[in-house]
Amino acid sequence: MKQLLFVLGLAMWCTCASAQSSEDSTYIRQNYTKIEKYITMRDGKKLFTSIYQPKDQSKKYPIMMTRTPYTVSPYGENEYRRTLGQNMLFARSGFIFVYQDVRGKWMSEGDYVDVRPIIDKKKNKTDIDESTDTYDTIDWLVKNLPNNNGRVGIEGISYPGFYSTASLPNAHPALKAVSPQAPVTDWFLGDDFHHNGAFMMMDAFNFYTGFGIPRPKPITPKEFKGGIKPIFKDSYKFYLEMGALPNFKKRYMGDSMKFWNELMAHPNYDEFWKAMNIRPHLKNITPATMTVGGFFDAEDCFGALHVYEALEKQNPQSHKNMLVMGPWFHGGWESKDATLFADQNFGSNTAQWFRENIELPFFNYYLKDEGTMDLPEASIFITGSNQWKKFATWPPQNITEKTLYFQADGKLSFAAPATTNSFDEYVSDPNAPVPYQDGIQKARTREYMLDDQRFAGRRPDVKVYQTDTLTEDMTLTGPIMADLFASTTGTDADYVVKLIDVFPDTYANPIPNPKNVTLAGYQMLIRGEVFRGRFRNSFEKPEAFVPGKVTEIKYALPDVGHTFRKGHRIMIQVQNSWFPLVDRNPQKFVDIYQATDADFQKATHRIYHDVQNKSSVKITVLEQ
Repeated sequence: MKQLLFVLGLAMWCTCASAQSSEDSTYIRQNYTKIEKYITMRDGKKLFTSIYQPKDQSKKYPIMMTRTPYTVSPYGENEYRRTLGQNMLFARSGFIFVYQDVRGKWMSEGDYVDVRPIIDKKKNKTDIDESTDTYDTIDWLVKNLPNNNGRVGIEGISYPGFYSTASLPNAHPALKAVSPQAPVTDWFLGDDFHHNGAFMMMDAFNFYTGFGIPRPKPITPKEFKGGIKPIFKDSYKFYLEMGALPNFKKRYMGDSMKFWNELMAHPNYDEFWKAMNIRPHLKNITPATMTVGGFFDAEDCFGALHVYEALEKQNPQSHKNMLVMGPWFHGGWESKDATLFADQNFGSNTAQWFRENIELPFFNYYLKDEGTMDLPEASIFITGSNQWKKFATWPPQNITEKTLYFQADGKLSFAAPATTNSFDEYVSDPNAPVPYQDGIQKARTREYMLDDQRFAGRRPDVKVYQTDTLTEDMTLTGPIMADLFASTTGTDADYVVKLIDVFPDTYANPIPNPKNVTLAGYQMLIRGEVFRGRFRNSFEKPEAFVPGKVTEIKYALPDVGHTFRKGHRIMIQVQNSWFPLVDRNPQKFVDIYQATDADFQKATHRIYHDVQNKSSVKITVLEQ
């Protein structure tokens, strides 16, 4: 009966969602007028801009802007978007909405540059970047749009999140509030296409086979003919048969995919990647900022946490800087209902709560003088206990750092190991890599970020360590630090560390989940992260491993907010591949982007856990 009610409820939600979409579209046409303009930048290039103005001209409105490389569709002054703003709360409360094709994309003039670097010292009008394009756009808007109140807000998710961040350096005086959401921030250290130097192959290939097709001239999506669509149903099989990375160019990319070729030409953290990192430029910021991210965002969880961190460290305390982190996939905070994700039920619509209680009040206060600014510095949803928590700082001040040590026989304990010469030994074969998720998938899923890990722990090339049953709740709020002592018979290696919540074998689901999956014995992934071992001492200057030598590999995993409940266990899994999410390491010190199929070799690995070599994971525990 419980399952039947859940299915019926889902069907009713789909029907209501369709009706709501039609109602929203009708509301926009009845209450907004659309115009399209080319706005001239300081270097003479013109950027295509769609503007939706309230028909009620009896009062002044603030401007909400999103700049995007993904089109401002639909084009034509009689063609309207189905929603305005990132959710309809904004449209119904009254704003002027502005959408702009960024320089070099779709109908805007100029040349497109991926994550265009900020130019700190501009010498003339041709020294442009995304901050100047934003400034020039805002300047035109406040001077030319009737009934605007002289205040502008900007928000955007993912790539538009980067353009939101890029509006902050040397911001226009009219820009009062900015919300970078899942912002693209560092494409080598943690976002999208690399994590700690390891190449996130599935996302890069999937994205650039469409996004990377060159645009011959200003063009609408309907006119654009292009894109590469490989036909396959099993991603593990497809990418394994693809072989070494140079085969991608030979079979699919050719010479036209500029950024793909740049990816392959820059294997280390050189000036190419450093110039794209916007964080050093986030100084002397004047607009209020609210960075938003998802703990289960497979793409830009790193960006959200580190943009907030950079703003916090590099600006005076008087600058209003906020962080919101929820139990969301990429952009999940703007979904209709974020009660459910993967096999988990979070007990409430966390997206709706965010929109109503944080997002709209933030912009209403700074753009309309409505309400009071009593929002906390950090609004964090703690999974496990499924509660929103308010903190004055992030990470919170009332935390204690504890260390979980690996032990013999798969144990995990807060007590340091007392034995000598203790290690686990296994063989890693790049031609039979560990899959990132159970089952068969065509594309990279969102759900892998919190999926059941029992499938991985059954493999001999995945080492598993877990605590005894917890006798009380333990809440983790903040960063995780992996500190491995390992050796390999090869000269290079990747390391994947996963933090897992092990549910009791007797667990009974208190509330239904999306697939009515039993959570008894479930091993829920809380955080997983990869590190390319050659970068253990420097991302700029990689180093080979000395075969057989015990070597420390220490790296940070993105922050977590999770309660391990009484009766659960904490598990750590360690492995050397995460395929095809991450490209295969040949386990041989070569330029992986130029490697051949013959370079991939088996290697014997050891994970040490003894008095001299204490492999561990450091966690930050919230004091109750």
